[in-house]
Amino acid sequence: MTWLADTATSYDTVASSYAEFVSDALDEQPYLRAALTLFASQVDGPAVDVGCGPGHFTAYLASLGVDASGIDLSPGMVDLARRAHPELRFEVGSMTDLALPDASVAGVLASWSLIHVPDDAVPVTLSHFRRVLRTGGLLVIGYHVGAGTRLKTQGYGGHPMRVHVHLRQPWWLARRVREAGFTVEAEWALRPEAEVSQAILFARV
Repeated sequence: MTWLADTATSYDTVASSYAEFVSDALDEQPYLRAALTLFASQVDGPAVDVGCGPGHFTAYLASLGVDASGIDLSPGMVDLARRAHPELRFEVGSMTDLALPDASVAGVLASWSLIHVPDDAVPVTLSHFRRVLRTGGLLVIGYHVGAGTRLKTQGYGGHPMRVHVHLRQPWWLARRVREAGFTVEAEWALRPEAEVSQAILFARV
């Protein structure tokens, strides 16, 4: 699929700049940090950070005692994550075809990575999240709130990119999550007054 190749290539190109851009995200966003801390407290077993980027969230979960690993579409991002956090496991992979056994994890974190998945591929992606989660497992999705899609042609550090960013309404995503077999337990609004607001959805198998 073209969008998968474009996304991987784009994040390979901006990997170092992106890692620098997000390096202090948890220090600057206490509510986001609280969401990850809550995720860690609710996960009883291994967890996977899908779309882990340079591994900063994966490492934070590990610091809280979670058996956390990361998967990312971009080999460049995975290489950065492995070098920054050699004690953790990072693999190249796609959330649309997760190479994990059924019921093998207790938690799935997808932090602002589902935003690059087209609407028609969201159900199959969520079905993979459902497949790899154990009964009682927790799914957390961070995403941009809004409507429509924009093509991002320049990114972090001014480097060229070609990725589509899909904005979604909370009701739309919650409906797809329920249809995939989850129970939605909570939804948080982050920066609701920003030009592009954000949200976090918590759902359980």
